Amino acid sequence: MALILCIETGTDICSVGIARDGELLSLRESDEGRDHARQVAVFVDELLGEMNLQPEELDAVAVGKGPGSYTGLRIGVSFAKGLCYGIGKPLLAVGSLNALAEVAREDYEAGILDIDRWEEAILCPMVDARRMEVYTQLFDSRGAALGEVSAKVIDGDSFAAERRSGRPFVIFGNGARKCAGLLDGARCIEVAPSARGLVRLAQEAFDAGRKEDIAYFEPFYLKDFVVTTSKKKLF
Repeated sequence: MALILCIETGTDICSVGIARDGELLSLRESDEGRDHARQVAVFVDELLGEMNLQPEELDAVAVGKGPGSYTGLRIGVSFAKGLCYGIGKPLLAVGSLNALAEVAREDYEAGILDIDRWEEAILCPMVDARRMEVYTQLFDSRGAALGEVSAKVIDGDSFAAERRSGRPFVIFGNGARKCAGLLDGARCIEVAPSARGLVRLAQEAFDAGRKEDIAYFEPFYLKDFVVTTSKKKLF
C-alpha cells in the first residue's frame, strides 16, 4: 500500500491531501491570500495528526510541479524536497495542468458538473499568467494529453479549430473566466486547482518508479521569472 502526501501550491489556493493507493483520505485547502509558506506546513501537520501518522510512515511526497505562480511553486516544491530529504522518501512530480484536468474529471464523475457529450469533450485547463495570457494544455475526457503545455495570449482566434470541431470545448481554472468572453462556443466551468487532482497521477508515478532527483528537481515555470522595479519612491 502506498501512502502519499500531495501538495499543490501553484495558484492562490494552497491545497494538501493524503492518499492511500490512489484514494484521497483527507484534504486541507485555503484560498485566503498568498500565505502558502505558513499554510503548507500547518496543513501537513494537521493531516498527519488527524490520521495519527508520523512523517516517516509516508511512502512518498507528490507535488504539483507547474506551470503556475513562481512563488507558489517555489514554496510547494521546496517544502516537498525538504520533507523528502528529511524522511528519506521519494519525491513525485505531477504536472499542475494534468492535475487540474483530473479535478474536472472527478467533479464530472461525482455529478457536480453537468456537461452534455462529456465523452467527446476537449478539456482546456487554464492557469492565469497575468493580463490575457494563460498556461494551458488540452486533454480528452479520459485525461490523455492532446498537445503540449504552452503559454498563450488569448484572443478571438485562440483554439479556433477545437471550438469549431463540433466537440464540447470546456475551459476551467483561474485563467478561464477572463477568457470566456473571447472564446465563442467554449463552455466555462468552475473547477479549482486541488491536491486531490494529484492523487491518481501520483500513485501512477509511484507504481512506475518515476521519482525525481531531490537535489536537482526544479518546478516547471515554463517562462523565466521577471523581476520588476517598483515605481514607488521610497526616499
